[in-house]
Amino acid sequence: MLHLRDQIAEAAAFVRTRWNGRPRCGIILGSGLGSVGEAIELDAAIDYGDIPHFLKSTAIGHHGRLLCGKLGGVPVVAMQGRFHCYEGYSAERATFPVRVMHALGIKLLIVSNAAGGLNTNFACGDIMVIDDHINLLNRNPLVGVNDDELGPRFPDLGAPYDRRLGDRALAIARKHDFVCHRGVYAAMLGPTYETRAEIRMLRYFCADAVGMSTVPEVLVAVHAGLRVLGLSTITNICSPDKKVTTSGHEVIATAEMARDKLLAIVAGIISEEFQNR
Repeated sequence: MLHLRDQIAEAAAFVRTRWNGRPRCGIILGSGLGSVGEAIELDAAIDYGDIPHFLKSTAIGHHGRLLCGKLGGVPVVAMQGRFHCYEGYSAERATFPVRVMHALGIKLLIVSNAAGGLNTNFACGDIMVIDDHINLLNRNPLVGVNDDELGPRFPDLGAPYDRRLGDRALAIARKHDFVCHRGVYAAMLGPTYETRAEIRMLRYFCADAVGMSTVPEVLVAVHAGLRVLGLSTITNICSPDKKVTTSGHEVIATAEMARDKLLAIVAGIISEEFQNR
């Protein structure tokens, strides 16, 4: 981790050559959710390949751009697509953009994903506020020699997701009259979808949704002292009792259908947190 500080500074300095704003909030748009970025009043859209030390996004439905501008008048920076460990990247490298967004000035990270529903009360298109997570990736971006300038050696994960922000996200959903749950997200390495035995295991672990991302980014955000709101879009239902096929393209199509719900929460939270402050 000791080598990261100079790389973070170099990447942040490059972004500032394209955009002189100081973002208040960072947003990570997961699978099929990139169109939420269309609501941002853009000042700059920077390809990941142009930013020093950024990786290439190879996942389906991930545009691979850093969007810089305003959402509801508030300066934000958004990842239109993320990096996953299943793409062959280390957890440290996959979470590098969170470090850069922190260096640019964000105080809050909103992280979204497409997830399979484990809770039998969930339906495709529902939103789940992440209350807690289970890390089954066997990856942690904080492994190695710690840089105390970036964060503490042993971050407290007792409450990685901001409870107050979660409450407000649920209130926004009620105001807009759509279903929004609160639950536990389990992260698995992928890129394979879960077997029926794994689904049974995850339900036994009291997980409500499962995906292949998010947890490494949240670990880095907590390490950096950021407040975090996590949002899952339920794109398929995981059943251990019958054979249900799932494809990446189907996941993306369902996520796109839930775009307006996710945008309502993201825009509402940013407005409540930062406007008139």
